[in-house]
Amino acid sequence: MINQVTLVGRLTRDPELKLTQEGVALTNITLAVNRNYRSTSGSIETDFVQCTLWRRAAENTVQYCQKGSIIGIIGRIQTRNYENSEGKRVYVTEVVADSVRFLGGRPVEDKEIAATNA
Repeated sequence: MINQVTLVGRLTRDPELKLTQEGVALTNITLAVNRNYRSTSGSIETDFVQCTLWRRAAENTVQYCQKGSIIGIIGRIQTRNYENSEGKRVYVTEVVADSVRFLGGRPVEDKEIAATNA
């Protein structure tokens, strides 16, 4: 079976580092990924994909990226479910990253460069 996903998009918020009880680093991010076509109104729609990064990938992403950073992720789709505090079953579909690439400069640097060139 094949379960492989490749995404390129922008972080929707600053990533935050978390540690499991065993001390393993992780971060949960949302990646804004534009679709490859325009809607009937002419706008480009965006999907917001939940992603989980582990260990060194999580640490590096938290250290070097922030809201608006462009990153590429190669990973796999994973589903899980749990019962919430109200007793309802909640289903989650996410991308678990195997590798992460930082593709763009930091958004602050991009703005500073644009301001200097204006």
